[in-house]
Amino acid sequence: MTTEEIGLVLVIDDSFTNLELLYSLLTEVGYDVLLAKQGRKGIDLAKTHPVDLILLDIIMPELDGFQTCNLLQTAPETHDIPIIFMTGISDNLEKAKGLGLGAVDYITKPFYKDEILARIKIHIKLRRLTRELIHEKQSLEQRVEERTAELSQILAELQKTQLQLVRGEKLSSIGQLVAGVAHEIKNPLGFIAGNIDIATEAVYHLIEYLELYRAKFPNSGEEIQRKGVEIDIEYLLQDLPKMLASMKVGTDRISNLSTSLGTFCRSDTSVKVLADIHEGLDSTLMILQHRLKATPNRREIKVVKNYGKIPRIRCYLGQLNQVFMNIIANAIDALEEGRENSILPPDVGPQITIYTKLSADGQQIRVQIADNGQGMTPEVQSQIFDYLFTTKAVGKGTGLGLSISLQIVKEAHNGNLICYSELGEGTVFEIQIPVGDPEAIAG
Repeated sequence: MTTEEIGLVLVIDDSFTNLELLYSLLTEVGYDVLLAKQGRKGIDLAKTHPVDLILLDIIMPELDGFQTCNLLQTAPETHDIPIIFMTGISDNLEKAKGLGLGAVDYITKPFYKDEILARIKIHIKLRRLTRELIHEKQSLEQRVEERTAELSQILAELQKTQLQLVRGEKLSSIGQLVAGVAHEIKNPLGFIAGNIDIATEAVYHLIEYLELYRAKFPNSGEEIQRKGVEIDIEYLLQDLPKMLASMKVGTDRISNLSTSLGTFCRSDTSVKVLADIHEGLDSTLMILQHRLKATPNRREIKVVKNYGKIPRIRCYLGQLNQVFMNIIANAIDALEEGRENSILPPDVGPQITIYTKLSADGQQIRVQIADNGQGMTPEVQSQIFDYLFTTKAVGKGTGLGLSISLQIVKEAHNGNLICYSELGEGTVFEIQIPVGDPEAIAG
């Protein structure tokens, strides 16, 4: 017998003669053998020794073979050891009962040497092959698990790199676009704004001159009076200053928008600068002002600013402005998408509330952006920061905005971005940024 075929066989039989016979037969061909005259003793031996096969007599006192087999099969230490029943009764029902309990084979008494050795050999071989298969399966599962973990890590790193590239490219593109627009606006705007002031002064001089002329020469002649009626001179004298004042308001607004665009897209991507978070929020709101106005489908979105006393901090304000933009734009989208299923009372309109404050320990600036929309389900909330996840229709969302925002806050600023939402109760995003710089000053 080869080394691979040697095994440990446990024989459980109440007959001393059978034990002696089987011990002699099995040891003669090289098997190691354990003997037990009772079922209990056999179970204890099987639990404490690396048994490869059990030969089990059916008819025994105290525990018979069926009871012993059942206990062996239900014990975790012995349930996988193959059991061959030994019986002197050739009863098919009895055999079926034993096989149903988990036995693998039957040997009929009186014993035939060649039959016993052949059956023992094949079942020990099967047990070892099963063990090898289980070991290979476990090894394969472990390799698959390790490989899956490696691939997951590579995928996460790839997604992170993609987000960094998209973020950098997006900020760079927006910065270049806005800088170009702001530059193109600045020169003609300066010319118009400057000339409006001069034109306004000139118009007032002309009106003053005309009024003086009319006072000195009340009878200016029929032709001049007829022309005055034709052009409605009285209306022009009143309305022309108002038109110039309106133009002044418009140029001031364009100037403020240009300034906000410059603040929003600051080129501070390489070095942190001391900045006022409130300026970033205000510039973002200025740019999104057109989306806050009333539409045919909803009322105006009211913005409530509850700004606290917070310090200026060193940060990449241009990147944080992108975070503010993503979150506020998402809040507007949520309020627009939820208008048909609005749960708000009739007298309550859509609203976005922005809070800023210092944490209790003074170590963090916290910016909360809340909307009174429909809120989210727990399933959606658990995925909102996932790469490429979006609830918007095709063509309306990329699934990158919040992923990029989380990366900007966590990696570029060592902060955190948290979402609180409950269906029917609205949504709150909280941005937590460490104050960090001891030279930061209150603002």
